[in-house]
Amino acid sequence: MLKKVLFGIACLAIVGVLVTPALADGTAAGAPAAQEKASTSGSSTYLGFALGLGLAIAAFGGAAGQGRAIAAAVDAVARQPEAGARIQGMMIIGLALIETLVIYMLLICFMWGAKVV
Repeated sequence: MLKKVLFGIACLAIVGVLVTPALADGTAAGAPAAQEKASTSGSSTYLGFALGLGLAIAAFGGAAGQGRAIAAAVDAVARQPEAGARIQGMMIIGLALIETLVIYMLLICFMWGAKVV
């Protein structure tokens, strides 16, 4: 139970670090210009939060998927060592496909990140 709580706190901290640049305003908090900018850039702030959260979820999902794939491959090789070369080849192809999904999310963050001002 403690591991789950610590893991949740770590995930929230990572999301907070990823979203912090999107929430930065650049002006004084009490200035009227900051209030005008806050009213017009509300969707930009949500976009930054969504990009940071989406990238964190993609990274976590990719890491979890790769961990499960490697564990299954090691288990399969332990059960049938003579099929190790075939299993390793299929595992590497699977890991590459999993990693491309995370890279696509990173690309989306770069493309939409220019709209977060």
